[in-house]
Amino acid sequence: MRIVVLIFIFFILASLGSALYYLIKDKGQSDRTVKMLTLRVGLSLTLFLFLMAGYYFGLVPHNGLR
Repeated sequence: MRIVVLIFIFFILASLGSALYYLIKDKGQSDRTVKMLTLRVGLSLTLFLFLMAGYYFGLVPHNGLR
């Protein structure tokens, strides 16, 4: 479970970094920045729902991931 969460966080940060790269490279003329930020929000929401489901089904203990 911990590895899945870390993979999600890595992809969220990678999406945020690529959005910054496209913002600087395209100077706001392209919609690639918006697509990357939309992907980041989607990944963050998926991670949140995944953690909530894991807590509900007992995969995440009450004291968190250790």
